[in-house]
Amino acid sequence: MKQSSQKRVKEHYQTLRQLTPEALWNLEVPTFNAAPPSERIQNVSVVRAVGVVFSETGSSEQKAAALAWLRELVHDPEEKVRRYAMAALPKLGSGEEEETQLLSLATKASGPRETQFLAKTLERIGGSETLKAAHASPLGPLAVDAQKLEANIARRQGQGGISLTKTLAPFKDLRVNLECRTGLEPILLEELAQTRRLKNLLRVVHSQRGGLEMAIERPFSLNDLHALRCFSQVYFVLGELPPLPRQGAPLPSEAIASLISSELATHIFTSLSEGPIRYRLEFPSRKADATLVEHITSRVFKQKPFLLNDSRESPWEVQVHESSHGISVELHPKLRPDPRFAYRRGDVPAASHPPLAAALARVAELGTFKDERIWDPFCGSGLELAECILRGHVTEIFGTDLSPAAVTVAQNNLDSVLTGTAGKPAIHLKACDFREGPKTLGAKDLTLMITNPPLGKRVPVADLRVLMAGIFTLAERVLRPGGRLVLVNPLERLPHGGRLRLSLRQRVDVGFAHLHVEKYVLD
Repeated sequence: MKQSSQKRVKEHYQTLRQLTPEALWNLEVPTFNAAPPSERIQNVSVVRAVGVVFSETGSSEQKAAALAWLRELVHDPEEKVRRYAMAALPKLGSGEEEETQLLSLATKASGPRETQFLAKTLERIGGSETLKAAHASPLGPLAVDAQKLEANIARRQGQGGISLTKTLAPFKDLRVNLECRTGLEPILLEELAQTRRLKNLLRVVHSQRGGLEMAIERPFSLNDLHALRCFSQVYFVLGELPPLPRQGAPLPSEAIASLISSELATHIFTSLSEGPIRYRLEFPSRKADATLVEHITSRVFKQKPFLLNDSRESPWEVQVHESSHGISVELHPKLRPDPRFAYRRGDVPAASHPPLAAALARVAELGTFKDERIWDPFCGSGLELAECILRGHVTEIFGTDLSPAAVTVAQNNLDSVLTGTAGKPAIHLKACDFREGPKTLGAKDLTLMITNPPLGKRVPVADLRVLMAGIFTLAERVLRPGGRLVLVNPLERLPHGGRLRLSLRQRVDVGFAHLHVEKYVLD
């Protein structure tokens, strides 16, 4: 009978989840409020649905009204209704008022189950007052996790972040890893070698598939690293553990906690953090287990109380990767948005991955001509053009795209790049077929054509071979002698004949396939 009742509650909830906030508030909530106690318990799914639906799609006014309703339900005569209201409160941005109200109920809970719900809710929304109550009665009925409360306080006060300017000094076993799209390694290596700012700061220990591993020669900052544009993210390996005896076997939680609280990890955390240090624990190789996360993070907090586990908006992420070779525990600074590409005011479907756009601009070797005139026939959000501008020597930019919306986004992004810069290039953008671009925009006598064309995956292409042939034909027509064509080519076979000479061909992971980054020079 109990199982049947639980099933009905679950099915009722799934039905309610499909409703709009208006339907829930105008139909279901009044019916719930008017029902006798026995029916309210049977329809308690309404409380859960309001918390979820309003948090996802409700307006600020609707959320405020729902929050006030949940505060009333916290005092409902029925224990189950109170528990459901407590569970829903955190979803709607509860704060100090709700915290005070819940604390007043700490001594009135009907039993262990309600007390547990009360503690879990306070761990999510509580702050300094809950922390005081926990310290005043650490062995009392309200057993809350102190580190979660301290993380809440830091987050509310906007404290805890990653510094771009603080320096990280050499340390035993410290390695810096730069992750990149597979195939971009040689381009990233070249970029590193040619970046004066990083000279004598980093030494390449190992060039591996998908990135570089480097040792630190002298103190450096993340701003120093961000002089490089062709990598996707930076991370630090805290340690390696032996492989598991079998797939899915229990992880060595004590060993993982020791690596997160190690002197190496502490050196990185404290060197590059501003304010309280908050991190999130992730398991990319398996579904996260709440008990495992709690065990590891509580061990870390016990050893290093200044390291706060916080699953929400944490600036640091600890990732535990499993493979047949072993378990790798990595520390990732999460900078959102990436400051290297802060000019991105907008994006479009199928837009280039920013480091790939940067790699294309590097391959193009801006400065081959004193005054570069550049055309992207499929400009999308304009990232390739923006990266070319940042490399310099550009006097005129042309961009075409079939989508007017994409052209608008590209214009905004390019305007953002040019903000505060001197010697701004002229920019000409047009929503049209790329074959009409040269005539419509006057794009001729160009020094560079650069593009990541539609590849038929996310943007339909009637005939990919015809489209690619059109690119090469136009390149011969609009480029001046010595001009370059740089592009991502989805075709295995190279074009035959013509005056375009292949000077580079590199197979690269573009996200859904491995294609070729190519560079041609017009003889």
